Amino acid sequence: MTTLPRGTAALGHRVVRRRRAVAAVGAVSAGLLLLSACDEPTPISTITVGSDSVSSQATCGGEGKTLSADEIDKCLKSKDAKSIKVDQDETVRFGVDPDVADQHWTILMNGQQLVEDSDKTYRTVPGSVFFNAQYGAQGDSTNVAVAARDGKDGSQNITGVWVFELKKD
Repeated sequence: MTTLPRGTAALGHRVVRRRRAVAAVGAVSAGLLLLSACDEPTPISTITVGSDSVSSQATCGGEGKTLSADEIDKCLKSKDAKSIKVDQDETVRFGVDPDVADQHWTILMNGQQLVEDSDKTYRTVPGSVFFNAQYGAQGDSTNVAVAARDGKDGSQNITGVWVFELKKD
């Protein structure tokens, strides 16, 4: 039996619970503070072939600021491009976030514009195009990029680039 007066043990438990609650609230507050200091992620672009797909945040830009020609060239040569296998008989589907589509976007193959600008979130291209020498393809892989424009006014300023590597299956 304890020698504490009646109710004293219960008070001790309340203090411990209160300390735990204060510590938990402090931890949650610190976590929220850290999250609010983080940069907002850039929009995502996705390529789908059959049932396989790869998604990526912008390789360069993606925050609405116009990229210089040097920045774009450097970005198109990125070694960190996500890759996906493409059968020449498959359809390759490109998808972008609605924010990107609102400003217009296009598909670049080896740095050259492959299709007209679009304001839709989704485009399709036959897989055979990406390995056809007529379109500048060489070998068993091709670099493809999604390029976001800066507006609907027809300007050619690129604000974001998402780079992917298509590998012949």
